[in-house]
Amino acid sequence: MSAATTRSRTPDRLCAEAVDLARTAAEEAAAPGVVGEHSGLVSEGDRVVTHFFECKELGYRGWRWAVTVARASRAKFVTLDEVVLLPGPDALLAPEWVPWSERLRPGDMGPGDLLPTDAEDLRLEPGYSGEDEPLPSSPVSTEMAELVEAEDADVTPGAPAHLPVAPARGSIAAVAEELGMRRARVLSRYGLHIAADRWEESYGAKTPMAQAAPAACVSCGFLVPIGGSLGQAFGICANEFAPADGRLVSLSYGCGGHSEAAVMPTPPRPAPPVIDETTVDPFPLRPARDSGSVPDVSDEDAAELGHS
Repeated sequence: MSAATTRSRTPDRLCAEAVDLARTAAEEAAAPGVVGEHSGLVSEGDRVVTHFFECKELGYRGWRWAVTVARASRAKFVTLDEVVLLPGPDALLAPEWVPWSERLRPGDMGPGDLLPTDAEDLRLEPGYSGEDEPLPSSPVSTEMAELVEAEDADVTPGAPAHLPVAPARGSIAAVAEELGMRRARVLSRYGLHIAADRWEESYGAKTPMAQAAPAACVSCGFLVPIGGSLGQAFGICANEFAPADGRLVSLSYGCGGHSEAAVMPTPPRPAPPVIDETTVDPFPLRPARDSGSVPDVSDEDAAELGHS
């Protein structure tokens, strides 16, 4: 360990003894009676010491007045550096600020609430990209072509006995399985209507959430369309903060989480602070108290006041 490091950790004797100077400076900066007992000191460097005093100000429990004093090299007089009010180890502090976007949880949105959407939200993308790529499940897609080539390669000539035999390609059963129609029974028109009425009642245009919404789900970027006849009236909500996340919603339904309801503007970035270290700006902790002095009154004014 070097000598400089040793000196910086050992408080200077004259600076450590300047408790009265530090207390006087703290009482000048604070109101009378709020500077408590001397609670310790710490060495900030060579011939630089900070004294701590208890703060008795209401609402500042655990805070301390920190008065830093210093002494020049080979000087016998200690001078004042700065006086600040700092929180101590057990100080009562405000909780750390958390942005609303991190505090928000699914289910917090109620009727009439608006959820701003960032213009560069990663969950959204332009509705038209200029590409007409087929769907992965399309018969002409690249994935389906690779599957056909793999079947033609005949890598596994025989299927195990315990597995169901796949229908031959090109047969009616194969086409029905590809279209999702290889079921013994499907939903009837009556069953489809009562299901649609039930979903419309839960997530439809007549709900309180939809009545207070700024726009309908039909124009929301978080709506996932579905196929079939139900796709003409329903879709799936994919907004994790919306009350209908992951549920089938009516196209006339709506909530405050609409992607285009309130686009959150990008806040302007402030300029970096400029610190002028050549001047001293006085900053009193309290406004100056009225001295209670009476303004001077001239003789003529006094005479007029006496005759009035």
